[in-house]
Amino acid sequence: MAETAILEQCKLHPEGIPDGDLAAKISHIPVTDRAVAINRLLSQRKLQIFKDGESLVYKEVKQDEAVKFKGLSSEDLLVYQIIQQSGNTGIWTKELKQKSNLPQTQIGKIFKSLEARKLIKAVKHVAQQNRKVYMLYELEPSREITGGAWYTEHEYDAEFIHVLREQCVKFILARGKVTLEDVCDFVKQTKLSHVDLGQEEVLQIVNTLVYDGKVDAHEELEMDKERDPDDPAGDAGDDDDDLDYMENVIVVYRPASLPIPESSAFTAVPCGVCPVFQECAPGGLVSPETCQYMKDWL
Repeated sequence: MAETAILEQCKLHPEGIPDGDLAAKISHIPVTDRAVAINRLLSQRKLQIFKDGESLVYKEVKQDEAVKFKGLSSEDLLVYQIIQQSGNTGIWTKELKQKSNLPQTQIGKIFKSLEARKLIKAVKHVAQQNRKVYMLYELEPSREITGGAWYTEHEYDAEFIHVLREQCVKFILARGKVTLEDVCDFVKQTKLSHVDLGQEEVLQIVNTLVYDGKVDAHEELEMDKERDPDDPAGDAGDDDDDLDYMENVIVVYRPASLPIPESSAFTAVPCGVCPVFQECAPGGLVSPETCQYMKDWL
């Protein structure tokens, strides 16, 4: 039977089987019979169809998923599948409209239906909070959408970053010399963060300390001992002649040798931070005589 043969091929390809591959696998079934069987399986919610590039792909609908989709129209399923393909970055309404060719009013109704069933959810984009993207209900939004660790409820968490910076500086001052891995371990052990921070996020914090002149970054050569694999003695003895030395360049962080002060006598004077300082001259368009900032400072 055509329907059974199609489902068997879909079971062998749980991620989906392209239309061309399916046709080749069941070439003994006439094209018209195959088309009728596919349409019947789609109407029974036993099969779902989506596009991968220019190719149509068929995928079996698991029994537990079939219960979730019971009662949904073909348009509902089309919208769901388009949202599913967008992954955890989600999809804008405008983009979904272009892909589905459905009118805006119908898409709005479908969104409400799928959200009520907890099949999809709307998420605010951190960069454009007046717009929402839609993704599957069970997915965690990507860092691109949420802003990552430095945002809490789509708001830049300046206080959290300030605390993290201060504690990392204290740690580096206390230890004298640390690696990025040391700072990562410190952040994790002290539970400074309410979210898991990877090396990339911790490096961003440490780099701000370097840019602010609170910490110096230095490259050092690290000598790793590695025993010659052809050495029959294995790990017997500690003779350094049996060891190869591997040089690795690592970055270490130390307290700044010349810390940049928060302010100085020069920066306290308006001229020290004036963006048009080079153009200022007595009697000129920009001059000390007409400078309002100088008058306020005096």
